[in-house]
Amino acid sequence: MSQYQTAGVNARLRLFALMEAQGVPASEADDLVAALEAGAVAGAQSEVVELDGMAPRSRGPVFGDGWDEGVTTVSEALVGIADRDWSRRGGRSAGAAELAVHIADVRQRERAGLVRLERFVRGQVLPGTHPHTMARRRVLEALGEAGGLCTARTRNAEGDVVVCTREAGHYDPDERPPFKDGEPGGWHQAGASIWNDSGAACIPHTVL
Repeated sequence: MSQYQTAGVNARLRLFALMEAQGVPASEADDLVAALEAGAVAGAQSEVVELDGMAPRSRGPVFGDGWDEGVTTVSEALVGIADRDWSRRGGRSAGAAELAVHIADVRQRERAGLVRLERFVRGQVLPGTHPHTMARRRVLEALGEAGGLCTARTRNAEGDVVVCTREAGHYDPDERPPFKDGEPGGWHQAGASIWNDSGAACIPHTVL
C-alpha cells in the first residue's frame, strides 16, 4: 500500500502545481482535488457493496453472516471517509500549503546535494586536472570560479573554435613576449577577446 500512498501524494502535489501554474485559485483547486478524492473513495465503496452476499457457500451460513456484516462495516467506513473529505473541501488551502512545504523540502534536498557534489568536485575531480587544460577549465566553470581565466578565442585553419585555457592576461602591451618568426606564438594581449597568431592551436589553446 505504501507505493500507492507515495504515488498518490506525488500525483496530488503535481496536480496542485499544474493548477497553480494555470492560475487556478487555491480554494478552487482544493475543491477539485477533494471532489476527485471523495469520488475515488465512493467508487471503492460501490465495489465493496457488491460483495454483499458473495460469501462462499461452502463456508456455511455463520461465515456468510460474518462476511456480510464485514462488508456493511467497510462500506459504511468508506462512506464516512468520502463524506469527511468532501465536507473539508474549500477553506483548507491544503493545495497551496502542501505545495509550499513540498517545494521547500525539495529545494533543501537539492541544496544539500549540491554541497556534497561541490565537495566531491573540489576534493576529487579538480586535483586530477592539469593546469591550462580544457578539463580544468570545465571544472572551474562548474564551480563558478572561471572568472580568472582568459576568455579569448579564435579559429584554426580547419575552422575549429580554439579557446584559451590560461589565466586572464597573457602579456601587457609594454611587456610583449619574444616573437617567433614575426608572430607572438600563441600569446595574445591581456583583455583581448580574440587573437590571430599562428600558434593559436597550441597548448594552452585547445580546440573545442
